[in-house]
Amino acid sequence: MCTIMCIVRCIMRTNIELNDELVKEAFMYSNAITTKRELVETALKEYINNKKRKNIKDLKGKIKFRNGYDHKEMRN
Repeated sequence: MCTIMCIVRCIMRTNIELNDELVKEAFMYSNAITTKRELVETALKEYINNKKRKNIKDLKGKIKFRNGYDHKEMRN
């Protein structure tokens, strides 16, 4: 039963200790974020997106294009 519920949306309640100075500094950089929950969720999303970008950068030089392929042609 839990598996079915987790497929729809799995939210875990977790208690964590946060560095007060880091939290305070993070709030200084965020105008729209008002709660620690929002702050942590935003930080997790940004962390994941950053890792995904790094994974894409790992592909540099590993993709082979056909001869005569002009990537700039598609920009027009």
